[in-house]
Amino acid sequence: MTEKALRPERPPRPDRPPGPGRPLRLGTRRSRLALAQSGQVAEAVRALTGRPVELVEITTYGDTSREQLAQIGGTGVFATALRDALLRGEVDFAVHSLKDLPTAQPDDLTLAAVPVREDPRDVLVARDGLRLGQLPPGARVGTGSPRRAAQLNAYARGHGLSIRTVPIRGNIDTRLEHVRSGEFDAVVLAAAGLHRIGRIGEVTEFLSVDTVLPAPGQGALAVECAAVNVDLAAVLAELDDPHTRIAVTAERSLLAALEAGCSAPVGALADLLAEEQVVNEMRLRGVVGTTDGSTLVQLSTTGPVPTSHGDAIALGRELASDMLAKGAAGLMGERL
Repeated sequence: MTEKALRPERPPRPDRPPGPGRPLRLGTRRSRLALAQSGQVAEAVRALTGRPVELVEITTYGDTSREQLAQIGGTGVFATALRDALLRGEVDFAVHSLKDLPTAQPDDLTLAAVPVREDPRDVLVARDGLRLGQLPPGARVGTGSPRRAAQLNAYARGHGLSIRTVPIRGNIDTRLEHVRSGEFDAVVLAAAGLHRIGRIGEVTEFLSVDTVLPAPGQGALAVECAAVNVDLAAVLAELDDPHTRIAVTAERSLLAALEAGCSAPVGALADLLAEEQVVNEMRLRGVVGTTDGSTLVQLSTTGPVPTSHGDAIALGRELASDMLAKGAAGLMGERL
């Protein structure tokens, strides 16, 4: 998905950076999860600057539409309204779930910080405390993600399970209610989101990344501001975690090199590997597959920890090239 497709008309730039005499305005989506993670960033910024930070709630098209994400443009639809508010000067900075951002970074916006990543794994929340391998034949598993559906169905095929992945929309509370009401036998969600809203105790299984590889950038936050606000960007950069930044850069580089849209069934995870508590290597894994799970291309590469943004991008491109050579292009439902 291209940034141009998301924002066909560029709003005017803010005419000046935020002045020292007023609170900093943090743009956030209205969901419980978005407010929780934005609140965490707001507290960190208050501690850094000594200035008050007020949350400015913004409704995005992704929040109001009931259509499946793949039909309305993928997860990037959650970022557009926040970015427009930044460029109009209505907010000073914004917090996104990094996996919701298109891979192309606009010149007039700065990705000022990627804080320490939360658990990137997916989790299962199932009735009666069941694990994935214990679900009954025909079990309805709710997920709005083609990536999750592809890998769950592939796992089921390989382990003699009979499950049905069913599209689902709505916030975390809504999805969990579908399990309590019996409409679904289980739902698959991101561990990070449940951690941030205090509902991680409802997880019945943390899914191994060997079973379901997460979305590129899953579990990480993105703190963004207008490029003209260089002083604010420098302050926000204090929240950046270099290890998280380098890992998600490689993951998102793989996604971009596959020319995959936001709704393509692509998973990626970069692990920093340590020997005697010294981080010296990074392993990047990628997967793409058909949503019915009949075919997956899943590869990995391990090498020295990238020491620059360019090295991380090169690692992602290298693995994407290997995946394309193995037939990944033909498995994705959406390509740019």
